[in-house]
Amino acid sequence: MFDREPEPFDACLPRLAESIRISSLHDAKIFARRWVIRDKDPALKALVRRLDQARSSDAAASALHALRQALASRSLLPRHRAEVGERVR
Repeated sequence: MFDREPEPFDACLPRLAESIRISSLHDAKIFARRWVIRDKDPALKALVRRLDQARSSDAAASALHALRQALASRSLLPRHRAEVGERVR
């Protein structure tokens, strides 16, 4: 259905040396929940709710785009794997 991300990407959690591969909506939900546990930011909690409530491919794509924007605004999208580490999950 809409579980797979058309363009998988790597993301970093604060204070974590290695990046995490996000290749599906499920991966994004888990990543965002772990991120909220670490940061306790109300905007991130709203993002988790948005990811959880995505029921269509359009809503999922929009939520994933919002996740990418949130990561980019906090400089948590690595430009190259070598910057973060070679080991990617």
